[in-house]
Amino acid sequence: MLELRFIRENLELVKEKTAARGLDRALLDNFSSLDRQRRDILQELESGRNRRKSESQEIGTLKKAGREEEAAAKMAATKELGQRLKELEEQLAEIDQRLEEIVMGVPNLCDDSVPLGNDETDNVEYRRWGSPPEFAFSPKAHWELGEEDGSLDFGRAAKLSGARFALLRGFAARLERALISFMLDLHTQRHGYTEVLPPFLVNTASMTATGQLPKFAEDLFKIADSDLWLIPTAEVPVTNIHREETIAEQELPIRYCAYTPCFRSEAGSYGRDTKGLIRQHQFDKVELVKFTTPESSEEELEMLLSNAETVLQLLELPYRVVTLCSGDLGFSARKTYDIEVWMPAQNCYREISSCSNFGDFQARRGGIRYRPKDRNKSTLVHTLNGSGLAVGRTLAAIYENHQQPDGTIRLPEAIRPYFDPRM
Repeated sequence: MLELRFIRENLELVKEKTAARGLDRALLDNFSSLDRQRRDILQELESGRNRRKSESQEIGTLKKAGREEEAAAKMAATKELGQRLKELEEQLAEIDQRLEEIVMGVPNLCDDSVPLGNDETDNVEYRRWGSPPEFAFSPKAHWELGEEDGSLDFGRAAKLSGARFALLRGFAARLERALISFMLDLHTQRHGYTEVLPPFLVNTASMTATGQLPKFAEDLFKIADSDLWLIPTAEVPVTNIHREETIAEQELPIRYCAYTPCFRSEAGSYGRDTKGLIRQHQFDKVELVKFTTPESSEEELEMLLSNAETVLQLLELPYRVVTLCSGDLGFSARKTYDIEVWMPAQNCYREISSCSNFGDFQARRGGIRYRPKDRNKSTLVHTLNGSGLAVGRTLAAIYENHQQPDGTIRLPEAIRPYFDPRM
């Protein structure tokens, strides 16, 4: 979240940046009046508390001097003052709550390098890698290939759980498992990440720290009668590993990678990508999370993007990288690159990974700080996140890009050690 004082001192800038994201400037219309009321109440509270302290001391002096009538009169006046202070504290609590609702609803400010735009059509291509494959036959969609050989079973998955679930069998199940191991090994052995296996259920404080709550509650799955939520991405538990902690600067950057299943309700997306593995309620991801200093966060974002790209390059999957425009940027991100993989049957690039720099937005929500070597005072870290690719979408891309005329799938060389057909 943004700091209250920053919003107060830069209100027009915040309104401008908020509008660039396509949000209503009216979100902040009441901020100034509420903030002014808050400061007036705080001033009156401080004055009243000082007065009450002074009068309490005076009452004690009068009692010691045996001037009971004067002490009683002072006590009556002090009681009235106490009632007034109680009213002011109640007003302050109400205004604080309203201000918190406003502040928690304000997205991160997009970086100056982010292109202005309204939606995904205004995203700017950053670079491409590889060329779309040419087939001597009409390529099939991954769900057609999977249903023909029985490796992807959406009908039985619907019987088990409803729409937007998949049952993987045989080849597909083994390929999913191989991809997870391949990505984890690549990032830990080549890219210097530390593997973690976090809980798949987290509390409200964790969801709030990374920005999923309170704004996106309808996109999440909550466990009834508990304070636990199913994670929408490993970003949530992994970022919260260091919530309410102060890290020594020499420990930075910290780089974690984690495999988790992810769960999303996909509220508001019905009718989009209903076929195949593109938009599911449950899916696997290998996530990359970084904690770093403000000075190195831009460099770490470029490295994060390169790490995610390496996966697709080794799997021989053509892709492009786009810089998200202001209107397509996620709530907590100040800058995001999307990696879009080529899907031959759909004749288009589809998003498969997002690499984001959140600046200190999540760190402020989660109280994640570091202590610079040359200063005693701690400051907020910068957090970054990128998927080492959505595994199901990667599997779908392999099916479509490496399909053979007989309907079989050619496995890229890099994944073969993880997929031994003799096992």
